[in-house]
Amino acid sequence: MCIAGYLSDFSLAQICHLIETGKQTGLLTLRACLPTQASSAAVRYIWVYQGRLVAVAHQLDQQGLVSLIAQRQWINQAIFAQLVQTCPTHQPLGSYLKHKGALQAKQLKWLFQVQVLQSMRTLFQLQDAQFEFNSTVKLPTREMTGLSIPAMEATLIGLREAQRVLTAKLPLQDRASLTNSDVLAAQLPHPNQGLISTITHHPHHRLNALEWQVWEYTNGTVSLKAIARDLKLPIKQVQQIAFRLVAVGLVKEVPLWVNSPSPSSMDRLPTQLRQEAERRNVPHLFLDNFGEFLGNI
Repeated sequence: MCIAGYLSDFSLAQICHLIETGKQTGLLTLRACLPTQASSAAVRYIWVYQGRLVAVAHQLDQQGLVSLIAQRQWINQAIFAQLVQTCPTHQPLGSYLKHKGALQAKQLKWLFQVQVLQSMRTLFQLQDAQFEFNSTVKLPTREMTGLSIPAMEATLIGLREAQRVLTAKLPLQDRASLTNSDVLAAQLPHPNQGLISTITHHPHHRLNALEWQVWEYTNGTVSLKAIARDLKLPIKQVQQIAFRLVAVGLVKEVPLWVNSPSPSSMDRLPTQLRQEAERRNVPHLFLDNFGEFLGNI
């Protein structure tokens, strides 16, 4: 079974959220509508196992990890070729090479960092892309290091890096390639919005120090502007942190009244909330179909 759509309708963060919460296994394919210098590969293949990312590649020839290891020249070329051929088809290549003493744990971590985590940064810079999730695809063990990361933790890392790059003091020619900067900026919560937790326990995600500090204000009573003032941070930075927490499903935005509301304005609040939800959400039919699809796998 497979399902397809566009990131303009259903964001990569939302897809990763459903993949992790549904503990999905399969292949997520992204085809960039407008490839940029920052994300030069027109197609990216992301393999997931039980809600965790295990490999990322730009081709289906199962040579990505092999090429990456060969470039580092960690292993004698002839010995490496023999090990690749003798690796069992059911075992990740990275795990096999470590078992044989050809690679060390820190080398596997470096490979996973380059192959998977760095790729997520560029994927979150896509302005738009067509996606397809196929749950019947066999996992490519030759592309796998044996390491994995929860889909939502990868989302956090990807968004952190994408936002860092987009707000860095880059040369003009590099900024021109980041076509998704306007898209990410438009998605930031309003400074007068508040945050409220969607969970009853502490997050199991690996939040950084600033994310934890903002998390402490997720009681639905403090605006982002006030949080920025309390933490002595730029408001845009707090907005970016809030966006990440929303994207991974830890919090949701709530409207806050600047002045005491009148009874008539309070009566309009449910309608305003529905309108805001409709403005931000993807088409209901598409979302329902996608959720139902993943729930039935």
